[in-house]
Amino acid sequence: MTAIAIIQARFSSTRLPGKVLLPLRGRPVLDWVVKAAQAIPGVTKAVVATSVDPSDDAIAAYCATQGITCHRGPLDDVLARFLLAARAEKAEFVLRITGDCPLLDPQVGGEVLALLRRSRVAYASNVNPPSWPDGTDCEAFTMAALEQAAAEATRPADREHVTVFIRDRRHAFPQANVNCPLPGLHHERWTLDEERDLRFLEAVTARLPAGDHPASYLEVLTLLDAEPSLRDLNKAISRNEGFTATLRKEAAPPYNGTKNSTAFLKRAEKVIPLGSQTFSKSRIQYPEGAPMFLTHGQGSRVWDLDGNCYVDMVCGLLPVVLGYQDPDVDGAIRAQLNAGISFSLASPLETELAERLVELIPCAEAVRFGKNGTDATSAAIRLARAFTGRDHVAVCGYHGWQDWYIGATTRNKGIPGAVGALTHMLPYNDLDAAHALFKAHPDGVAALIMEPMNAVDPKPGYLAALNELCHTNGALLVFDEVITGFRYALGGAQTMFGVTPDLASFGKAMGNGMPISAVVGRADIMHEMENVFLSGTFGGEALSLAAAIATIDKMKREPVIERLWEVGGILTEGVRRIVASHGLSDIIDLVGKAPWMIAAFKDHPTARKEAIKTLFMVEMLHSGVLFLASHNVSYAHDAEDVRVVLGAWDRAVAKVADELATGRLEARLTCPPVLPVFSVR
Repeated sequence: MTAIAIIQARFSSTRLPGKVLLPLRGRPVLDWVVKAAQAIPGVTKAVVATSVDPSDDAIAAYCATQGITCHRGPLDDVLARFLLAARAEKAEFVLRITGDCPLLDPQVGGEVLALLRRSRVAYASNVNPPSWPDGTDCEAFTMAALEQAAAEATRPADREHVTVFIRDRRHAFPQANVNCPLPGLHHERWTLDEERDLRFLEAVTARLPAGDHPASYLEVLTLLDAEPSLRDLNKAISRNEGFTATLRKEAAPPYNGTKNSTAFLKRAEKVIPLGSQTFSKSRIQYPEGAPMFLTHGQGSRVWDLDGNCYVDMVCGLLPVVLGYQDPDVDGAIRAQLNAGISFSLASPLETELAERLVELIPCAEAVRFGKNGTDATSAAIRLARAFTGRDHVAVCGYHGWQDWYIGATTRNKGIPGAVGALTHMLPYNDLDAAHALFKAHPDGVAALIMEPMNAVDPKPGYLAALNELCHTNGALLVFDEVITGFRYALGGAQTMFGVTPDLASFGKAMGNGMPISAVVGRADIMHEMENVFLSGTFGGEALSLAAAIATIDKMKREPVIERLWEVGGILTEGVRRIVASHGLSDIIDLVGKAPWMIAAFKDHPTARKEAIKTLFMVEMLHSGVLFLASHNVSYAHDAEDVRVVLGAWDRAVAKVADELATGRLEARLTCPPVLPVFSVR
């Protein structure tokens, strides 16, 4: 089978013109790349693909003098250029290499090519997700995938960057990735884009053995570890700056519609109620015609079944706090996978994670794990009832799907009335209502469970007064920190507000998307678990424990929480400026704290808030932003994401303003208004 390595090269680099022909230890950079490509196991032939632009005549001339086959095609339509070269060489498989990677390791390229062949996928790489040094990138794909991409891709970014169209459409192009066996190498920069890179490469190649035999990545790594100061020569340059620059030219990402998603929903609903495991991820919480299925996520972005890319402001309903495919968390999961997932006895990881929670969370003296937030809140309530010997519970916020809570809401179908009657809703920031509840049930309230903060700040002294009220009446105060934990602060809102509850529940962001939660609290209360039955087969499942440890350690090591506040603050300021510019500050606002700002919509004289929000959501989706009800900021959200999100807000609010001006927004809405599952706050 013919496998052709096509080396993409051009002379007109904006940041470092002529870089591929610059001398590197006595020979052009391109020669380093060609020699490495020719040495890749499984490669039939290595060729160069450059453009017909006169600026690339020098590349064609160099190839002619060296006996290297050179194919020339469009300057900006690199996808067409690749197709031309692949057809000319009668390729069955194509290995894409860029001409600015002189330290390419042939063995790594060989692994990528072998993975493509043996896995029988359409696309394989070592960059999705990136785990290897920047400059060792290889992408392999079938000729059929290249033909289809060239025929269907219309977006300029897809034409210029060759494989983006394929990578974005996993539903159409099955994919695989070669992950680096060594951790932390995705931060290494071994490519050539700027003058600083050239200085780095000159220093590195000067220290490599003489001759033109390509070095392995391990040889380069050993050299750099021996002289780590070499890394300072080109540090702090972002990866894939060229692709980011291309995206900036787009006012908004192209929207391909949701034909595939709509069709798949019909298939899913035959076997799954609502086609989803979660109300908030189902069709009843998104506008009709919205994407209902995602194929993958990377960093701050997700892709649907129709190849649409979105900046994700939902982030899995808040668990994805670091970003999709975070290398540290995923590396910890892979390492644990090699040791096992669920064991016949407890894993040491349970203790290691519990010790971290005890260290960080003020109320935590002992810990038990669950898989979701409902596990943790329900465990807290059962503990409180066991400890106090009482049955009634006061609730303030949303606390999950178990009978004890949901029975007191309008979603109480299937819950015995006697169960729901033991739970009492309290309004937030209303101390008088809390006093009245305890007075109505003397010696009967086991606990008050509450979100310490949601859309509005607690009034001065409110949380402390509730704590005192609970203890005066023999009840426990439980903080539901499933959302606020590891988002507002490492120790949760209790750290931020200086009020320590008796028990607290944590989840969501604790494992960066892995299913894990925890109930923590006073040791004397927690030890009731020696008699109270709270037990599950997967409470000690090791992949999630490893992920949580890696997530928390990264949060301690890097400015994760600070970034959430910073990015959330920038978004909030920008949104309020945009809303004011369209004269809708009385109708649309953001409330809450910067890491989790909730979009608040109010009724207009001519339209209900639900209709306004639905139109807004439709426009956000069409502008490349996945939005449900809030800004669920992650560590991966960057300046480019902020630009896209604020641009989407501007277009969406402008559309809302225009439709409100007609007085017929609801009548002109193309789908039914989205209604809440039930009212919580």
